[in-house]
Amino acid sequence: MFDFNQPKIKPFKKARIGLYTIGHPHYWNQFPGLLERLLGYGKFIEKKLSGWAEVHNFGMIDDEAQAHRAGEWFNSCNVDILFCFAGTYATSASNLPVPQVCKKPVVILNLQPAPRMDYARTTTGEWLAQCNACCVPELANAYTRSRIPFRIVSGLLGLEQTPAMAMADEVSAHLPDAINAWKEMEEWCHAATVGRTLQHGRMGFLGHTYPGMLDMYSDFTMIQAQSGLHVEVLEMCDLFKLEADVTEQQVRDKMAETLEMFEISEDSPSDPLAKKPTEVQLNSACRTAVALEKLVREFDLDALTYYYRGIAGHDYQRLQESFILGNSLLTGRGIPCSGEGDMKTAIAMKISDICGVGGSFCEIVSTDFVDQTIIMGHDGPFHIGIAAEKPILRGMGLYHGKWGNGVSVEAKVRQGEVTCMGITQTADGELKMIVNQGVATDGPTLQIGNTMTPVKFSMPPSPFMTEWFMEGPTHHFAMSAGKNHGVFSKVAFLSGWKLSTISL
Repeated sequence: MFDFNQPKIKPFKKARIGLYTIGHPHYWNQFPGLLERLLGYGKFIEKKLSGWAEVHNFGMIDDEAQAHRAGEWFNSCNVDILFCFAGTYATSASNLPVPQVCKKPVVILNLQPAPRMDYARTTTGEWLAQCNACCVPELANAYTRSRIPFRIVSGLLGLEQTPAMAMADEVSAHLPDAINAWKEMEEWCHAATVGRTLQHGRMGFLGHTYPGMLDMYSDFTMIQAQSGLHVEVLEMCDLFKLEADVTEQQVRDKMAETLEMFEISEDSPSDPLAKKPTEVQLNSACRTAVALEKLVREFDLDALTYYYRGIAGHDYQRLQESFILGNSLLTGRGIPCSGEGDMKTAIAMKISDICGVGGSFCEIVSTDFVDQTIIMGHDGPFHIGIAAEKPILRGMGLYHGKWGNGVSVEAKVRQGEVTCMGITQTADGELKMIVNQGVATDGPTLQIGNTMTPVKFSMPPSPFMTEWFMEGPTHHFAMSAGKNHGVFSKVAFLSGWKLSTISL
């Protein structure tokens, strides 16, 4: 398998989690050691979560006054999400003020320490350390009636050793109920990281949207209001100015990087438009790639969407002919680049990349009714990090539906489970996420300089496409590697977006 291992140009903003444990104050004097034991479980959760997020652990909350103080403290920490560990039974009134003061979504952790109690030896105090689920329906009722957004993770705590005072074996890290619970919590951390990164992020909008593609059009205010991303409007002259300062050594360095990452094609055996790239085309693509990276750094961009038609023979048209190589390299290094001025798909690609699962620019290429697959791809950009093998660079005598000629990327996403995620805009102006999961196959594809991946879904292509298209999607989407509906649905929840799923 092709291995792409390049550092990100710009680090993500780690999520900030507000963690607290809840319990009942009457228990502490009745059952010595119970409070300390529950706080120890909370410390264990804090340590594990710290691998994915910045954790602010308040400790035990067992009355309303503490809950108010905790809410204010979490506000001062500027947390993105609250994790409430139900350590034992707790009254809902004693902790409801936390999310009422710190108005963030809550994930209730219903995590039992032991897989089962030692029934013959268990005392009341021991039972209270295992009765995590007792108060969770009460919390869910109070949160629902208070209109507080929340979700629940249920399962085992996942300890790797049993506390000294425990009567049952609490080692459960290897058990499915612990593994699945921690996968859920990791996904919540990634989803909150998405929100924080977008909230502080900047998307470059270079040129304009492809004329006539009505599904692509969205206003900048709506994008910032609903995703948090600032849209930086860029001009072609910004890029042209930077390209003028590119040195020959920088072009040679970029050429070396390109030859390491890509295979240079010979002429296509099928398409006379797709030929071995000329030296002029490769040099131009590398020069523009250097300028594009300079543009990203100069304007501190987290994503880029672009399209420019230009006039034949103009410097700006020459620039736009050379975009695909540089924007594929940027996409692989954490700066997703979407073509045709598609801001919404740039967001989908960014979400996928933050979650560590790729995010390649795609549309439907064709349907293979013999193999029962849908072929998905584009003429670029491609996320090199999820390539099946070394991507190919082809020289294009003519870009289909666009102006000019240049270098294009031909590649396939690696075989196995994939998730396609698109972001569309509803009639009432709200963003909506559409997610479907399938399996990338090793089926044949065209050799015309486009990215193409055949994908088989749980439904046959005809009903699948009809159901999908009836959701009002855009014709572009981001393809990612793996089964990612879980984390993507959490991003939609935290972002306040509608979510539709097809063929899971």
